[in-house]
Amino acid sequence: MDSAAVKALAKDLGADLVGIASAKTLNAFPPDPRWPQTPDRISPHCKSVIVIVSRIPVAVFRAKAPVAVQYMDMMVLRRMDVIAHKLAEALEREGHPSFVTAAQETDWDLKNASYGRLSTRHLGIEAGLGTFGLEVNILTPEFGPRIYLTGILTELELEPDERITEQVCIGESCSRCLYSCPTDAVKHFGIDKRACATAAQEFGFMTSLGVFEEMIDCDDDERRKEIVESRDIYGFWQGLLRVVGSFGDCPRCLAVCPVGNDYHAHLTAPQKVIPEKTPEKVEKAKRFKEARKAGEPIPGLDDWNKRWVGEEGYQGLVARQLQAFKAEQKARAAAHAESRDAEPAGADAPAADER
Repeated sequence: MDSAAVKALAKDLGADLVGIASAKTLNAFPPDPRWPQTPDRISPHCKSVIVIVSRIPVAVFRAKAPVAVQYMDMMVLRRMDVIAHKLAEALEREGHPSFVTAAQETDWDLKNASYGRLSTRHLGIEAGLGTFGLEVNILTPEFGPRIYLTGILTELELEPDERITEQVCIGESCSRCLYSCPTDAVKHFGIDKRACATAAQEFGFMTSLGVFEEMIDCDDDERRKEIVESRDIYGFWQGLLRVVGSFGDCPRCLAVCPVGNDYHAHLTAPQKVIPEKTPEKVEKAKRFKEARKAGEPIPGLDDWNKRWVGEEGYQGLVARQLQAFKAEQKARAAAHAESRDAEPAGADAPAADER
């Protein structure tokens, strides 16, 4: 099987996007050399990583509460695992040992358990599927950041895809992700993970530890009863059942990002106004823009990290894509009108025996 055949199979199985990264390249460019998330740490036999993307249905970003997107995300992840597993099985039947990595796992030995064995964001970028946004989510031209990714490690050597070197993210002049962040966690092509987690994981692991520690240490029976009957305990139980609230996902930066045709089609109007926007955040974005224009040292844009942001900077990709999208919509509307006009008079009226 060659790269084209593998991609075609992945698409047939249901993947929305597919790219291929060289294991050799991934080993040479770990996201953070101090904490190497590389294929060779998992299997020294891996030659290529096939990266598949599953998009998040855009309707959940029109919902009022994050519960809808959190539950949908888990369904997307489960479906994506099935697709990846079937692809790995097909490769093995052809004589190429392959296996799927866990897209959302963490390694307790890597950076206080805040890193997985592989970074799926970096896999996607190395596989030519997108680049980092200001908030360091991967942004794809097709769906912006409203996606999940996973990787299939294979011993089959495949032709890798070329990275996108043009910055997909509009950048500092947009800053919509910065404005929308409830905890102001967005840095200059970076993220404050702890601040982000307070909104993304309302009933996450660290929150549960704090509540249970208080309950164990508490000598007051009345207070212990209050804790047991609290909203937090219910939240942890709901998280165990449906993953709602315990899964790391705050949808705000995903919802407001203007990259992707899905945004142009369904999110432009409902996400136009950003309630979380403040004068302080506007000033922060202004400082980011000035720092970049002045060529100041920016950790998220240093010589190492710039690889995943896009070395060429933003060159108008989103504007071009929006123009193409509008032209396509206009052509589709014209074709529909022409089709309606071509129908014979009374074509919509039911026949006498159908009434």
